[in-house]
Amino acid sequence: MITLKKVSEMKAAVSKAKTKGLTIGFVPTMGFLHEGHLSLVRGSRNSADVTVVSIFVNPLQFGPKEDLRQYPRDPDKDSQLLEREGVDYLFFPVEREMYPDGYKTTVEVADLQDKLCGRSRPGHFRGVTTVVLKLFHIVQPDLAFFGQKDAQQAAILQKMVKDLNLDAKIRILPIIRDQDGLALSSRNCYLDIKERQAALILIKSLREAEALFNAGERKAAAIISRIRETIINEPLAKIDYVEIVDLGELEPVDTLDRDALVAVAVYIDKTRLIDNLILKAKVN
Repeated sequence: MITLKKVSEMKAAVSKAKTKGLTIGFVPTMGFLHEGHLSLVRGSRNSADVTVVSIFVNPLQFGPKEDLRQYPRDPDKDSQLLEREGVDYLFFPVEREMYPDGYKTTVEVADLQDKLCGRSRPGHFRGVTTVVLKLFHIVQPDLAFFGQKDAQQAAILQKMVKDLNLDAKIRILPIIRDQDGLALSSRNCYLDIKERQAALILIKSLREAEALFNAGERKAAAIISRIRETIINEPLAKIDYVEIVDLGELEPVDTLDRDALVAVAVYIDKTRLIDNLILKAKVN
């Protein structure tokens, strides 16, 4: 694995690969890698000739009261994991390489960015789309891999790619969970033992929602009510939102007569966690 820290170096490496007719798979990350990230790496390795992983803790997607400085980092371990997975290039730029002095440009996907997580994290998705667009221009991927856990992010990036006529094809891979069902997240390291147990209320509530749906319930309000009742029973949990939305525009749905996303965001003490599942409408 070759580690590159400069935009010019990464662009040169990609250009060389492209002249050989090789396809580029790309996994953008903020580091502190876990099995969820590595599943994306494997998806790229299985689909593209060359796999590029970026590690960049993007300051534009953190609000003034969020955890930029405390965000977990372990670059040595990350590098070892990626080497073991057979990654070809690790792009590891410093902040001034991505946002040099005088940088003023951002990109946003209007409307979609203001729903779900966007309401409690204003500006977050503008930071995400800006950095991903920059990375796409640098890496020039044929395929880019993201996780279903960040479902809103996935929808926004798919819309950005479509609207801006980008060549990259986005692949969304399934959520990777721990054995007890908790969705893997870099922020799980903030949880102590008691909080870690309390965090299981997210997957418990989603599984109850799925069971209710499979039993024939099609009213979104009834399913949302069940999720909220379950989460409220956990003393350490505080609900940010519970919503059922369509998969395209992320608009709330009343009746589950088509595939829909059940999305939850919950604070476990001070740590904000998200999770989701897709309820698939049965075809008659």
